Amino acid sequence: MMARLGSQGMRVAFALLAATALAACGRIIPEGRGPQALPPAPVQTAPVAPPAPPPPANALVAGVHAGPSLSSLGLTSATAAPALQAFRLSCPKLLTRNDASGLTVRDDWQGACTAANDWPVEDAANFFANYFGTVTVGSGAAFVTGYYEPEIAGSRTHIPGYDVPIYGMPADLVHARPGDAPVKSNGQTPFGRYDENGQFVPYYERAQIEDGQLGGQNLEIAWAADPVEFFFLQVQGSGRLRAPDGTVMRIGYAGDNGQNYTNIGALMRQQGLIGTGPGQYPGSMQGIIAYIRDHPEEGRALMRQNKSWVFFRELTGAGPIGAMGVAVKPHVSVAADPLFVPLGAPVFLSMDPALAGATQANGLWIAQDTGGAIKGANRFDSFWGAGDDARRIAGGLSGHGTATLLLPRGSLARLGLR
Repeated sequence: MMARLGSQGMRVAFALLAATALAACGRIIPEGRGPQALPPAPVQTAPVAPPAPPPPANALVAGVHAGPSLSSLGLTSATAAPALQAFRLSCPKLLTRNDASGLTVRDDWQGACTAANDWPVEDAANFFANYFGTVTVGSGAAFVTGYYEPEIAGSRTHIPGYDVPIYGMPADLVHARPGDAPVKSNGQTPFGRYDENGQFVPYYERAQIEDGQLGGQNLEIAWAADPVEFFFLQVQGSGRLRAPDGTVMRIGYAGDNGQNYTNIGALMRQQGLIGTGPGQYPGSMQGIIAYIRDHPEEGRALMRQNKSWVFFRELTGAGPIGAMGVAVKPHVSVAADPLFVPLGAPVFLSMDPALAGATQANGLWIAQDTGGAIKGANRFDSFWGAGDDARRIAGGLSGHGTATLLLPRGSLARLGLR
């Protein structure tokens, strides 16, 4: 028990035990005898540690500082060309959406977006040099992971061996009406449902949905063959279903149940299941899947600790659709927290070269997506496309580095950084 208390808790426990002993000693002195009765011993209590400060609300609160010169980033037109093309696709959204980070306003993007329409990609480095400056948010110390578009066995219809339902959005999953639930940091009320008494309550969690809570409502848009593969497709947020006849159906994120996302890899690390020691599994997606395969009952219980559930819709077009409403591109699109990075903004990542494989994420990216686990300043999830190579890179990528945010020059002037 003492080990769980920690040093502060042990000091409190010791003080309480000491106070109890002193009070007992005082009671054994007969009243009216001996020297003057001693006053009750004061109870000694350890100071209570102040609560941890809440995380910063957005980039402005976290602190924004002038970044390194663009020339020091080593951009070339060859490396910057894909980012220019992706930025161009983001511009229609940049010019109409509000920036929750507080760093930019719509008009800030007008000059760069107008120029991007006709700027030759073979001169991409000069485009960014002419229209952008750099900033860092907070310390600029970044943590970067990877995601990809998985392809799993699936079918549009319920056929033998394909028994895992893939649901579209249920009609009773709604945002709380104003006043029925606290507003979240993004300005929206949470997802949930209204019960039979008209009370807003959390939506069904993963275990309830897996146990059939949504059955019989004709919500199934397809069926998967493997619950483990489908779990990780949900984590990725989009993917491909390959049917027995070879046809492919692409599905993408339509919404979620509003329950908090839990990283089961972090849970496994806390339990000593992953690591580099004897009997431990590698701390990669592949290692997590191997544990679940080897321990099916424990693995199922572990996956259920992530109460979040993702609902899907069928996608058509060039690729999976990110949070901006445009198709994300391999080694170009990155997911970020829109409270700290304006969606559509370029981000330059420089990874720690000591981390094996992490330097593959070096370079210029465009923030075009979000993710349930991608929260806070300088937290990024890089997109790697589809196929075995994408799965290998994304599944093994987890590293630290630095993040430099590129903002229009007008934004820098308004922020007093130019």
